[in-house]
This record gives sequence, structure tokens and C-alpha cells, in this order.
Amino acid sequence: MTGVETRSVARDSLFLLAHIRVEQSADVHRARVRNLSDGGMMGEGDLRVQRGHRVIVELRNIGAVNGTVAWVQDNRFGVAFDVEVDSQKARRPLLGADDPAPVGSQLSWAHRAPPPPPGHATLRKI
Repeated sequence: MTGVETRSVARDSLFLLAHIRVEQSADVHRARVRNLSDGGMMGEGDLRVQRGHRVIVELRNIGAVNGTVAWVQDNRFGVAFDVEVDSQKARRPLLGADDPAPVGSQLSWAHRAPPPPPGHATLRKI
């Protein structure tokens, strides 16, 4: 692999849990979502899927999303969603009546890079 980024869609690294059901099966599996974009995700777990399997992914604040397994490597797999979703919704706190936000909770900015220093346009790229 090269160090060159070839993706045309921005994606977020994060850690969420999702419920995944492979179509034609009643079993629901929990998987960790490592990367999420509007068009797909990378999941990780003990879920046995193969490329081409149709899945239904239940994501926090988004709901059920249909997709196709695009690749599998060890216990990680990629899912291409059938329709684009607002991936930023998955980062938002749960605010429904069944899932009240914890008292005193604050948004976490730990995943964001610090702002560039003043005069960053004149810095030399290495």
C-alpha cells in the first residue's frame, strides 16, 4: 500500500457500536464501527460476512441502513450503503425520550485537530 490517500469521500474515525443483520438471517450481531462516511463504514467484529452479502446496519441517531459488504479482511469489513446518510448524526448525543443525554455532558472535541497556528499559510510543507 502507498501512503497516498485515494478516497474521494471524507470519513471519520470513531468508535461506535452498531447492530448488523445479514439479510436472509434473523441473527443480529454487534460490531464496532471504526470509520464512518456518508456512503459507507468499516466495521469490526466476530460477524461472519463475505463480499457481496447484503446487510442492514442499525446506527445510533441514524437508524437502519441497507448496504452491501464491499470487502472483508480478518475480522474487519467494509459496507457500502445503498443511500447516503448524514454520518455526523452518529456523533451527536442521544436526545430522544428513551435516551436522555447525561447531565453535565459536554461535546468531545478530542477527535478534532487543533486549529492551525497564525500565519500557517506561510509555513513550509515537508
